[in-house]
Amino acid sequence: MSDREKEGLTKLGSQGTQYKTDYDPTLLESFSNKHPDNDYFVKFNCLEFTSL
Repeated sequence: MSDREKEGLTKLGSQGTQYKTDYDPTLLESFSNKHPDNDYFVKFNCLEFTSL
């Protein structure tokens, strides 16, 4: 991801993110899809998964 694509993102890739224990939708960040005309299939396999 280029610096230009990271504009406006403060948490994605940050090593200093402070994670809250309560629900906080302001933690969610997004970025533009480079190829909006493409269909995507995303599969995530993980024996153990923890989400903050």
